[in-house]
This record gives sequence, C-alpha cells and structure tokens, in this order.
Amino acid sequence: MPLKSYGVLAGRAADRRREGGAGTPHYQIHLVDEAGVSYRVAVNVKSQQAPSELLHLVDEDFRHPVTQALPRAAGGWTALPSRSGGAALDYIRGNLFDPAAMRPLPPDLPGVDNDLADRLDHYVQRAIADPGALVYAFGERWGPEPATPDKIFGFRPGNGVHDIHMNQGNSERFRGDDGVWQDGGLLLYLPAESRWIAIFLAFQSQAWHTDDTTGHTLEDAPARPGAGEEPVRVLAALVNPAGPAPEHEVVTLLNASPEPVDLTGWRLADRQKNAFPLPAGPLAPGATLALAVAAPFALGNGGGVITLLDAAGLKVHGVSYTAAQGRREGWTVTF
Repeated sequence: MPLKSYGVLAGRAADRRREGGAGTPHYQIHLVDEAGVSYRVAVNVKSQQAPSELLHLVDEDFRHPVTQALPRAAGGWTALPSRSGGAALDYIRGNLFDPAAMRPLPPDLPGVDNDLADRLDHYVQRAIADPGALVYAFGERWGPEPATPDKIFGFRPGNGVHDIHMNQGNSERFRGDDGVWQDGGLLLYLPAESRWIAIFLAFQSQAWHTDDTTGHTLEDAPARPGAGEEPVRVLAALVNPAGPAPEHEVVTLLNASPEPVDLTGWRLADRQKNAFPLPAGPLAPGATLALAVAAPFALGNGGGVITLLDAAGLKVHGVSYTAAQGRREGWTVTF
C-alpha cells in the first residue's frame, strides 16, 4: 500500500544535525512554520540495502510547474492527493529531472564536500542563514506526539516528516511503501534571488519503470540509462505559437544514438496523459523530427510536461516547462 500520510511541509530552517555514517543515519533538519510550530525533517543519507550509497541530484536553478502549485509560504503541513496536476512529486511521471543525471554519494566521510551530508549541509546552512528562505519537504508525516519531545531537537510535541526520497519501484522488502505521485524531496526558495533549488534522492535498489497504478517495479523493464544514453530525446517545443488560435504547437525529437530507432507504436503524452502517436518507421541516427501535435494532446501555456513513451508504454524521456516559458509567444523552449 502507498504511504499513509503523504504531503509537503513548508517552513523556515532553524537548525540541523548530522548523524555520521554508522547504522542508518539521517540528516536532520529543524523547520518552524508561520505559527511557530516546530517539525523535524529526517532525510536518509544511507540505504539499508546494498549498495548503501544514495543517488542524489541537486538542481540549483529548478524550473518546473510544480512550484506554481505549492501551498502558502511557511504554512506548515499540507496533505497532498497522490495525483498529477497538483503539488505531488513523481520522479518518473512528473519529469522533474533526468534520472540519468543522479549520482551516488557516501553518507558521511572525513574531509570537505565529499559526501551526501556535506551536500545537504551546503544548502540547508544557506537556508538557516537567510531569514527569507523557505524549505518545502515532501514525504510522509508523523505526529504530533503531545507526550513525546522530539528526540533530536527536543521541541514539543514530537512532529515531523520522513521518506524524503523516491517512494516507488522498491525491492520486495519495502514494496509496501510503493505508490505513484508520492515521492519525497526538498525544495528551497531564495526570494532575494527569485530562485528555486531542488534536491532529489533515491536508493540504488529502486527501479525506474513502475506500474502506473501501484508504483511496483515492472518486471523485465530496462534499467536506468546512463547519462545521455536515452536514444531519443525531446529536444524542443513550440508551446505558444504566434498568431490567433487554433495554434500549431510543435514538439521536436532527436535521435542521439548511433543507430536508427523504430518509432512504430511510440507516442507523446501531455500533463493530462493525453497521447499523440508518432509516425511509424525509423528515425535515422542524429536526425530530428518536428511533430505538429494535435488534440487531445496539448501544450498549455501555464506550464506542463511532455513525456516520450515507447511501444511498450515505458518512459524513454521527459521534460517540463514553466508558465513563464509558456507565455513567450513564438519562442521555442529548448530542453
């Protein structure tokens, strides 16, 4: 079954603790909401299953329509429905980032800037030092526990969020936590720079092709590709063509591989899962394909996602664009 209480915690960073690399350590963050309520965000930095190093990705200039759907600043805990179109995260279906760009890091090592705790500390310390910075932590809620003080920071009642990582495609041991549109992560907003920083975490034992209903691993699906190894990629999109409606939106694909790729049965999907079939036949190595897409597939000007699916319905590549990008009439968004 999926997580029991999925949502997002919005607050300001007040403190943090590192727990080293022994046992099952976490990186602990103390957040306080606008009402003065304290929460602890427990971020895994080591896996219980081999390989123990977590995969991580930091986007220091995160631009995605999910930021437009977040609850109010420092508003505390908000439960989120596990579905597309809102603020819920899904590492596979939400096109938040390229999974091939994730890299493993050990939990905690001697030295500077060489482990996951160092990486998290760099951004959380920045948020602590900036009174205007906001932190959004996605995961599963625990508490409040009126009779129990927090075991790390000592505030009452005990209260917090964990599972700040991918929550689908788990191995058999943790299969009960699988679900779609319930992944964890951290978003930091720096108002002085009008900039979002995103931190995404996953276990190396998790799969990157999962069932659209259960989030369970799809058997015999291909493994996560290496960086730049997706054979066909979404290269660009003309989201808001110049001139009056009906507009002629265009999505451009690139075959980056050295071999032709047969696109028979492939399709594009938009944010609402509306599909547009690709023309049957091969796409030559290095060739591009500009597709004039049509309804029901649509590229909304208010931000959206474009997902490329193969003949088996498995995701090959995916991108996203924001409302600011979608409002630029006549401009092609490049990915």
